[in-house]
Amino acid sequence: MAETLTNSIGMTFVRIEPGSFLMGQDPGGDFDERPVHKVTISQPFHMAVTEVTNAQYEQFDPAHKALRGSGGVSKEDDEVAVFVSWHEAAAFCEWLSAKEGKPYRLPTEAEWEYACRAGTTTRFSTGDKLPKAYEKHQKTEWQPVAVPLHAGTTPPNPWGLHDMHGNVEEWCQDWYGPYVADDQTDPVGRVDGDFKVTRGGSYGTEVAFLRSANRMATLPEDKHWFIGFRVVQAPLPDTTPLPKTGPELWAQDVDQSAHDWANGPDPAKPYFKGPRTYVKIPPRSNGPLYSAHNHCPALAACPNGDLLAIWYTTRMEPGRELAIAAARLRRGAAEWEPAAPFWDAPDRNDHASALLCVGNTLYHFNGLSSDATWGKLALIMRTSTDNGATWSKARIINPNHGFRNMPIASAFETIEGYLVLPCDAATGGQGGSAIHVSRDGGETWVDPGAGRPAPDFKAGATGAWIAGIHTGITQLEDGSLIAVGRGNDIDGLMPMSRSNDMGETWTYSATPFPPISGGQRAILRRIEEGPLLALSFAERLAVTDASGQECIVSGLFSALSYDSGKTWTAYRLVTDDAPAREVDGGGNTGRFTLGPRSAEPRGYMACIQTPDSVIHLISSKQHYAFNLKWLETPMPPPPAAAG
Repeated sequence: MAETLTNSIGMTFVRIEPGSFLMGQDPGGDFDERPVHKVTISQPFHMAVTEVTNAQYEQFDPAHKALRGSGGVSKEDDEVAVFVSWHEAAAFCEWLSAKEGKPYRLPTEAEWEYACRAGTTTRFSTGDKLPKAYEKHQKTEWQPVAVPLHAGTTPPNPWGLHDMHGNVEEWCQDWYGPYVADDQTDPVGRVDGDFKVTRGGSYGTEVAFLRSANRMATLPEDKHWFIGFRVVQAPLPDTTPLPKTGPELWAQDVDQSAHDWANGPDPAKPYFKGPRTYVKIPPRSNGPLYSAHNHCPALAACPNGDLLAIWYTTRMEPGRELAIAAARLRRGAAEWEPAAPFWDAPDRNDHASALLCVGNTLYHFNGLSSDATWGKLALIMRTSTDNGATWSKARIINPNHGFRNMPIASAFETIEGYLVLPCDAATGGQGGSAIHVSRDGGETWVDPGAGRPAPDFKAGATGAWIAGIHTGITQLEDGSLIAVGRGNDIDGLMPMSRSNDMGETWTYSATPFPPISGGQRAILRRIEEGPLLALSFAERLAVTDASGQECIVSGLFSALSYDSGKTWTAYRLVTDDAPAREVDGGGNTGRFTLGPRSAEPRGYMACIQTPDSVIHLISSKQHYAFNLKWLETPMPPPPAAAG
């Protein structure tokens, strides 16, 4: 039997002897578990046989007791301590080291996998299948399902360690980064990064994520229901960390000269360009980019004249693999560059993004799930001051994993200089939207509708939420806010919400637009020339063409309002008016017919206007560019009538 020791607060440790193993898994593993490589652990260490319990952790941090039972999880002394950040776990190790006079720390990722495998080479230390005795509600849910998290109740592995497969994830010492193929001795991960590694999987997670080789990670300040930690007693290996990885394509050779926007298209002449494909991912890609499903974009114009687009890339929308991709359209280029990874908390659903450029600063907002689905999102922000070439480390601006934190790509700066970020307040086809407001350049944020009940979205009613999800939102010249959304229809039409107090209260009415549904997201913004621009979808819409005749069109359309949304005019399709042909819309759109009387039938859209007055619209895969004069110009008559 392996040597054990017990410390002064009742933690039992088992001695792990030196040895070598193959780290990672191929085939059957995730992309970040490759290449499989030989790792040697050269020195023995003692690892705790269980994760740290509430009773043990609260000797260091008595205030943690107030978090017991959050979400119904981990109430008892001998249950695992959750809602502990990486920083707090590391501080516990420092406290324990001072108390004991011995070095305590978090395990390195390599030590963790070595100890988990316990000499085995199979998917689990139990073989290629995990016995039912280890399972604790191994199923993804929209909200955590409370299960007992008592430490050490599942069978130990061959080296005497409990709960290495499941119970809760466990913080490791390392910054997350890709593996290298070389043999390594006592590796300590990357020198820096956004994410700290977690291992072992948790309850409320599919069994595949409990494998010995599976890797997860999140921001070191993140904490929630699914992450705890265990400690080792040993000095940290004196090993040089691996360097940070090189820049992705969208971050390479970024021109830092300011762009002169004065040389754009003549605003007195109609201008239209597109569609141009901006999502370029090779077929059969299965990580870190995925060809299966690319959707939900955001768009920003960089001060150097480049356009930067981001979107999520995944196998399926609720999946843990969902990540954020990016592509750049360089100033003066005719085509978008191929996609590359942009931001990805490993094995977390990074659901939905927004971009915003204010002055020389780009803002990136994103949801960060505790696991899978978009029902348990925290909200993060990053900034760039070099045209998106480099970004600050992600900062959590709303740490509460739940609703109201899924960004919508219609963030904007108000007349007063406030930043406004809309987010879905509910999941499903309707339910309302929230806004997060910063009055200090993104340092602090307030959600004025947080904690207030969902209103009754009826015409003339008032409430604290925007009617409809996936809201398009903008500010009128008088400072009030105006928004449209999907769902919560009023009188069978798309709802409109107005606020005169920066989102504290909203009043509801109907637009003249048909309601939208699955796979559709509308746009509402005030363009620099003054009118409101709406972009949405219709299965059947009557418009007047240049000959004065009414014609029926379908798909993506635009409309303008010159009286703050009271009336709408200049309806037309967003199409190049070329002969009908099939175009790939990607995402939930698929292939569709683009022609003089039909446009994209659905898609999640993002829209900006650059300082040269060009309006750029991206859908799930395609990019369109046009100006106000084009929007105001009636559609041409069909070819037969033109002669």
